[in-house]
Amino acid sequence: METSPGKIQIKAFNPKVMLVREEHIPSRARFPVIDAHNHLLEDRDPEEMISVMDEVGVRIFVNLTGNTHFIFEESGYTYTYRDISFFIDRYVSKYPERFACFTMSDFAMCQDGVLIKDSNFAEKAVKHLEEDVKKGACGLKVTKELGLRYKDYKGDIIPVDDPRLDPIWAKAGELGIPVLIHTSDPAAFFLPVDENNEHYLTLLKAPSWSFYGSRYSKQELLEQRDRLVSRHPETTFICPHVANYPENLKYVSSFLDQYPNAFIDISARIDELGRQPYSARNFLIKYADRVLFGIDMPVRQDIYRSYFRFLETWDEYFDYPDYFGVFGNSRWGIYGMGLPDDVLKKIYYENAKRVIRALALRL
Repeated sequence: METSPGKIQIKAFNPKVMLVREEHIPSRARFPVIDAHNHLLEDRDPEEMISVMDEVGVRIFVNLTGNTHFIFEESGYTYTYRDISFFIDRYVSKYPERFACFTMSDFAMCQDGVLIKDSNFAEKAVKHLEEDVKKGACGLKVTKELGLRYKDYKGDIIPVDDPRLDPIWAKAGELGIPVLIHTSDPAAFFLPVDENNEHYLTLLKAPSWSFYGSRYSKQELLEQRDRLVSRHPETTFICPHVANYPENLKYVSSFLDQYPNAFIDISARIDELGRQPYSARNFLIKYADRVLFGIDMPVRQDIYRSYFRFLETWDEYFDYPDYFGVFGNSRWGIYGMGLPDDVLKKIYYENAKRVIRALALRL
């Protein structure tokens, strides 16, 4: 008896994978872990977080947005400024071996979209950066809004390499703290939201993530970021999400070769790396000294274990975390990297201790 297929909406398409394959999900990481890219999305109890961290082998949690109240919503995220002392007092001071934080300095105070309100912006940002470092901040975090949404008092979008911001990057170098700067987003976020866009379902659920038609193209933003890194060789830059171009590892390789003061992390991009297992494994081994670990997602056992599975095992075509539920069902599976122990140690904790100097004595 023949049956005709029924019609379903693509957002409901959720195929069951027919592959029969083994699962090797580590309950704990093989070596101690520094989660060097995360955010406190809610004021969670520190003891509860530590309990989860202990269960999976995470030794240190780094909150990049230490002086903001960071709220993730299905369509994007919002944040409001608060003094960094909140996180320092509740987490770092009580558990100095388990928590650390970056500051956003005056970048966290931009609630109206106008970042540079006068000619004194950099001077004030430098002053507040110094104050936050004295309080305990161990790095500076800059969000993707720089180059995409932040404006000056004339109403112009501020490019990533705007020379008016140079004193801030120079001061970070003088203070010996890294600048983690998120520039652009996945390549498909800059393309039309149509049937050819591989992130179509994601952009339907989170339309604010589409930057199609933005003032600067993705390529222009990355070029601005690269000029900035080049202009400040004494400052260490962490370019997260595989330098925000994991779809093009040839470019990322060239970037790392050209700028020895630049590092990357793998946070929220194991989906991109895991679908190109041969290239990604070779890349992670070659640049093992330049890669930091991070998940950019809530402290939860299954999320950490997915990352450990990706880095440590040879498992094939498995799912990756979609905590915020924006990716949709018709996405790809990923493959494990099966990385050697010496590479795992560097990615899990050794590089973070070297790049974020304040962590050197904590692990």
